[in-house]
Amino acid sequence: MDGVHDLGGREGFGSVPNKEDGKPFHAEWETRAFGIVQSSALGPGWSIDWFRHCRELIVPTDYLTRPYFDQWITTLAAQMVDEGYITLDEIRSGQSSFIPQPAHPPDTAEASRAYVKAPKSYAREVETAPRFSPGDSVCCSAMGRPGHTRLPGYVRGRRGVVHAHHGGHLLPDASTRGETKAEHLYTVMFEAGELWPEAERAMDQVFVDLWESYIDPV
Repeated sequence: MDGVHDLGGREGFGSVPNKEDGKPFHAEWETRAFGIVQSSALGPGWSIDWFRHCRELIVPTDYLTRPYFDQWITTLAAQMVDEGYITLDEIRSGQSSFIPQPAHPPDTAEASRAYVKAPKSYAREVETAPRFSPGDSVCCSAMGRPGHTRLPGYVRGRRGVVHAHHGGHLLPDASTRGETKAEHLYTVMFEAGELWPEAERAMDQVFVDLWESYIDPV
């Protein structure tokens, strides 16, 4: 989806804030926001792609001015209202009308650790053979897509070289729609001058992970 969230390679938005202190959080509320959203991600129907799509629907003024973790909480609240877990009245009042139910924690400490640390994998088997191999020249689609996509605007219509093949992974575009579809995933290398004409003589290279339907052979 073309929107204000896709800022990669754009100019006119000022310098990137320096965050070299290495701290992931800079206020206690950010820690809580992170924990709340991560807890919601444990649900079987949760999808990182749907979460990203909903965040991209935040109006541009709020998207560009509200803190990162504030956007997370805004997105989660919208999703929970949409799914019927909470209401706008509950959000406005700060009071829940939910009647707590008995909890069912894991039986052992080992089970608890496994529950918390179990990683989610988006790798999937793909029946078709990969269309590309490392070293192949490719060109990204020049067209935008409705809904969520992981094809950045700054590489659309640009040429690159396949650097690596990572096997099959769930396609975010389909996952956002509630569909389970996997495609081959590649890392594509772009010369900086291909992406930005003013960097024509630069030695820099940019590596982007792209799904197979995003690229075509040259």
